[in-house]
Amino acid sequence: MATATTRPQLAHLTAQLDELKAKGTFFKLRLLDDIQAPVCTYDGRKVINLASNNYLGLCNHPKLEEAAIRAVKEHGVGSGAVRTIAGTMRIHMELEEKIARFKNVEACVVFQSGFTANAGTVGSILGKEDFILSDELNHASIIDGARLSRAKIKVFRHKDVAHCEELLQEVANEPGKKLVITDGVFSMDGDIGPVGELAALCEKYGAIMMVDDAHASGVLGRNGRGSVDHFGVHGKVDVQVGTLSKAIGALGGYVCGSRDLIDYLYHRARPFLFSTSHPPSVAATCIAAFDILENEPERIERLWSNTAYFKEQLAGVGFDIGGRTTPASETPIIPIILGDGRKTMEFSKALFEAGLMATGIAFPTVPEGKARVRIIMTSEHTREQLDQALEILTSVARKMSLLETA
Repeated sequence: MATATTRPQLAHLTAQLDELKAKGTFFKLRLLDDIQAPVCTYDGRKVINLASNNYLGLCNHPKLEEAAIRAVKEHGVGSGAVRTIAGTMRIHMELEEKIARFKNVEACVVFQSGFTANAGTVGSILGKEDFILSDELNHASIIDGARLSRAKIKVFRHKDVAHCEELLQEVANEPGKKLVITDGVFSMDGDIGPVGELAALCEKYGAIMMVDDAHASGVLGRNGRGSVDHFGVHGKVDVQVGTLSKAIGALGGYVCGSRDLIDYLYHRARPFLFSTSHPPSVAATCIAAFDILENEPERIERLWSNTAYFKEQLAGVGFDIGGRTTPASETPIIPIILGDGRKTMEFSKALFEAGLMATGIAFPTVPEGKARVRIIMTSEHTREQLDQALEILTSVARKMSLLETA
């Protein structure tokens, strides 16, 4: 049996973990015992699941399962190499071509995750003489990619287009390229980035426009085409990043744009160059998912109907769901803002014990004083399940004095 001792060389990690425990923000991973669904079993307990990114319920859609099984039988379980050596299968190209058509662009490249899509792209298309203008609440993968690029980083206030323009004016006469980047949907508050206005700024100043549509893919725009379609700015956003791991129901990320952009990433994006390509079953699953987006728009309609209903119910009983101390949610991501990290994690734990999975999120994922339980709607939750979830949220919050008693 392996020993469980920490050598002195790693004692600083133990000290930091002890600090998290003292703050009440230490957590352990919960184990899913069955399938990702509106009601599922975690750690042996059946709970209503309001924590998943499975927006459209595609994780266990029969057509996706059939596509995966068929691909395994026809192509095996792995690709055996990186894409640039021997690991590009025809099915990988079929997926990229399908996404490009869906997004109305020339070309697409698929990465192993949304994180590597962002980090690999930003890190490869710019250099130390260039400038990145980034929203202060952009995803960690964008921040890491900006650091990897060695470009000069300027941060504009959240969704503040005027501040972004001030920064563009400051660097207008500096040598080097300028890249403006924003999330399409911000993952912690659920608000929508000003993609249209920023795209207009980039046109005005000759800057590169990039959007990370991880939480907008399958959610915003016609049939889930994302924020570029939502704002009607096709052809004005140079780099579109999306995910295959959330609404699409599988795994991976992708970058869409011009043929030259994608060919360049084939040659220079390090996650693409040095990672084995997706198993063929994953590529086949994603192809099937885009077919469903095209053919079953009612899923997105149900998602937004559930979102509107649950927001109204939460606000009605007095929860702060954004708009008071944080940006207001505009999407199926609904934060319940509590502020204090310890109280938030205790609330999340009590909800789980009462039959509801809703993840507590605290510093450093969100700023100090902005801790929240994050709720995510899906198209597959029934009204009965949502009403039961509301009852649990309300009763537990009142028992913990987090809501005023009616």
